[in-house]
Amino acid sequence: MNILTFDVEEWFHLLDYSATKKEEQWKKYEVRIHENMERIFRILEETDTKATFFIIGWIAKTYPEIVRRIAEKYEIGSHTMTHQLVWQQTPSEFRQDVDASIKLLQDITGKPVKYFRAPGYSIRRSEAYAFETLADLGIEIDCSVFPAKHAHGGMPGFPTAGPCIVDYNGIKMKELPISLGKVAGKNIIYSGGGYFRLFPYSLIKRLTKSNEAYNMAYIHPRDLDAGQPILEGLTLTRRFKSYVGRKGAEAKLRKYLTDFKFTDIATVNKEIDWDNAQIIKL
Repeated sequence: MNILTFDVEEWFHLLDYSATKKEEQWKKYEVRIHENMERIFRILEETDTKATFFIIGWIAKTYPEIVRRIAEKYEIGSHTMTHQLVWQQTPSEFRQDVDASIKLLQDITGKPVKYFRAPGYSIRRSEAYAFETLADLGIEIDCSVFPAKHAHGGMPGFPTAGPCIVDYNGIKMKELPISLGKVAGKNIIYSGGGYFRLFPYSLIKRLTKSNEAYNMAYIHPRDLDAGQPILEGLTLTRRFKSYVGRKGAEAKLRKYLTDFKFTDIATVNKEIDWDNAQIIKL
């Protein structure tokens, strides 16, 4: 099963970067979300592909027409209200942030919000309380677990990179983590974001074929935007990770969705045998 997801953010929504951390700073940057979403809509239409969209509440508040357009054909989930790392918030701040995003998305679409993904996969083991919070807020499926090291979070040593049940404080949450592939005996991420832009398509294709049972892909609108400006003040490493591979990313995604059949979370949720899924206690 191959799942396609999009994290709906503006091109300047980089994490842990002081110049774009706060909402009041975002107003000074060029608006590119409309053309970037149109690109995504065209790709999905032309490849007849379903997808799930995790939307930042700020995008929904600022451009509600984008959310309505997505909800006409595709399903939506929360990507928080203000795109902050979970571990940089208090538990109370996290709850308020996610709650605000869910209520806003539901008000705009008239549909329940049942899915969530944390910015930067920033639910670590030390933030496992987030699963209890998400369940309280009506989330049924989380997609935040990054079962490896990550610059903004991750859970190295998480025992599976496939559908599972996360158990925290007696609360059980369905989890669809990022998938892993093996290269030279080491696990790597390959099917989303900078990994998708940077890795050659031949490698992505090989690893996707080897993961027929479960493959989670995630794309940001900015990943496909070859014309976006480059933010000032980034380190060379951060600049490389954030911008290399943009020019070929759209064609690569089109080929990916042509070579493999992808679908949304709702479809996959019906196919998974959750009663026999591995339970991971945190």
